[in-house]
Amino acid sequence: MLESGCKAVKEGVLEKRSDGLLQLWKKKRCILTEEGLLLIPPKQQPPPQQQPPLPAEPAAKIKELHFSNMKTVDCVERKGKYVYFTVVMAEGKEIDFRCAQEQGWNAAITLQMVQYKNRQAILAVRSTRQKQQHLAQQPHGPR
Repeated sequence: MLESGCKAVKEGVLEKRSDGLLQLWKKKRCILTEEGLLLIPPKQQPPPQQQPPLPAEPAAKIKELHFSNMKTVDCVERKGKYVYFTVVMAEGKEIDFRCAQEQGWNAAITLQMVQYKNRQAILAVRSTRQKQQHLAQQPHGPR
């Protein structure tokens, strides 16, 4: 995402529930863009915009949640100082997050996802109209 020149809409720390048996909350440095959400282990820096990550770097640790693969963001509950929410991916995978209520990550992610889906729908409509216009402009063959 960042490599394609998308600007960061929001940056900060989110806590993600691990998939393991203990399901511990792990802090992730997050960058929200117009294309999706990058989850970066707190000790690792994001990949530079100009050059690809070096092979020696553990770049596989950076997780990208692209809006094209995201279905919904469900706000599960507000409890104490935290908001707990779940990102549901298209293939059915659910990823649990929490953040301080005043940070508003769930609202920011939802807003960017809706804007992304709207842009995609507009592009699809334009593409369909262009195809229809192109077909209408072609001369019909002999009858």
